[in-house]
Amino acid sequence: MAEHSAPPTDQLAAVTLNNDASAYESLKAEFSDRVPIRTIVSRPDGGAGLAGQKVRVGGWVKTGRKADKDAFAFLELNDGSCPQNLQVIIEASVADLGQIVPTGTCVVVDGVFKLPPPGKHQKVELRADGVVHVGPVDPARYPLPKTKLTLEFLRDVVHLRPRTNTISAVARIRNALAYATHTFFNNHGFLYIHTPIVTTSDCEGAGEMFQVTTLLSEAERLEKELIKNPPPSEAEVDEARNIVKEKGEAVASLKAAKASKEEIGASVLELKKAKENVARLEERAKLKPGIPEKDGKVDYTKDFFARQAFLTVSGQLQVETYACALSSVYTFGPTFRAENSHTSRHLAEFWMVEPEIAFADLQDDMNCAEAYVRFMCQWLLDNCLDDMKFMAEKYDRTCIDRLKMVSSTPFVRVSYTEAVELLEEAVKKGKEFENKVEWGIDLASEHERYLTEVVFRKPVIVYNYPKGIKAFYMRLNDDLKTVAAMDVLVPKVGELIGGSQREERYEVIRDRIKEMGLPLEPYEWYLDLRRYGTVKHCGFGLGFERMLLFATGIDNIRDVIPFPRYPGRADL
Repeated sequence: MAEHSAPPTDQLAAVTLNNDASAYESLKAEFSDRVPIRTIVSRPDGGAGLAGQKVRVGGWVKTGRKADKDAFAFLELNDGSCPQNLQVIIEASVADLGQIVPTGTCVVVDGVFKLPPPGKHQKVELRADGVVHVGPVDPARYPLPKTKLTLEFLRDVVHLRPRTNTISAVARIRNALAYATHTFFNNHGFLYIHTPIVTTSDCEGAGEMFQVTTLLSEAERLEKELIKNPPPSEAEVDEARNIVKEKGEAVASLKAAKASKEEIGASVLELKKAKENVARLEERAKLKPGIPEKDGKVDYTKDFFARQAFLTVSGQLQVETYACALSSVYTFGPTFRAENSHTSRHLAEFWMVEPEIAFADLQDDMNCAEAYVRFMCQWLLDNCLDDMKFMAEKYDRTCIDRLKMVSSTPFVRVSYTEAVELLEEAVKKGKEFENKVEWGIDLASEHERYLTEVVFRKPVIVYNYPKGIKAFYMRLNDDLKTVAAMDVLVPKVGELIGGSQREERYEVIRDRIKEMGLPLEPYEWYLDLRRYGTVKHCGFGLGFERMLLFATGIDNIRDVIPFPRYPGRADL
């Protein structure tokens, strides 16, 4: 931490700003009464040119220390707008220093920018002359002390971990990549389509889906209700039916006696109420605790959507409906896999970017995927370099060089068959893989990384995979053994993107669905896209968290998503 050995003196820059409203407004956050720290420290002069300017800043104390026999304190303040801190000096006459120096304390202060003594790393500091707000912290209980904390530990305090340097940097990088994603596709004429999170289709055909149902909660509610208000007995129902019979006879007697209209009307109303009561009792008599069944199976017609429903594993199938009408579209949203995996590459909830392009083939798909990845890498270099430098210093010294290489280097393209031959050649030369290499396998992460990190030392697009390891919607090639699929492989991560030309021929895709043992009924709407105005089209999916792993060099996918969900954990 940069600090003084003696109380600071008033030092003004040779060039100062006028303390007028317009000068302050140019610094202030648009929807707040404070000046973001990024606005100060990210200036070309590091903020030195602001010396003499009076401002209000707010943030959380990273480190705080009292000095000169508690006459004043140094605070390193961070508001999350950038990785850099702003040094704030507060004298004891201005505030209770014991309350504001603990790590994690939130403070809002008014003060004047000053130039620090020569030789200090910061270009400007703030001399506080007033404290507007203090959000105190009990240091004995605050779970994020100044000591070095592991990312694994931080997962146990997921609600506070954005206050750490690493997670806040990841959040800014993630935001930059999301903005880059929308910018890229908007620049290329794509429309952003919001696809459903609740679906009745299994895109991958793997069956590892989270079910969406109200049957369990309804069964619990009904059980409590029946305990509190037991269903009527058969005798009670019979008694109510007898009352209906009596009321009916009364109406008939009044009509036979030519009674007044008012008397008959009143009697008919009583009969109607009696019938309604019987209907309610008969309905309640049918109620039984537990999950509703029909023919020995769960009766999903009683469920909320009147059929089985799931959290989506992909928005691809649905976004295809818009591609087959609007041509170039993409979806970007959360997807879910109920896979009981504890690896560093798996999450139960993660985000996917899935463009779909009509009138395009596999070559177009590969061109789009490569351009998109290269655009994101350059975007981080242009817009997030301060956070990337932090990542290079703390986690992966090669991450910035990797971004530069990917953004400026054409990707290698090899067929699956060629890729397997290269791997087999490596095995012959003594390379050992945990997973066997042979034509027909789904390439493992170790195979993918070997191709990108050892063989080519750059991103690789592998295309034309065996049909047996790919989804039903991928276009069958003329050899009838492979499909027009492609994966973009990158160093550090392996597979970053998976895509394909879609099967647009009705008979072929119908047979492929049957061949994979999937029922046709849930995909009838999908087949309609082939029945009515079918079109050549393609698309891909990019795992957004995998892109973050690739960019930052962080090892575990749980640390690049704000709120990780994995087996046994769904905090907040």
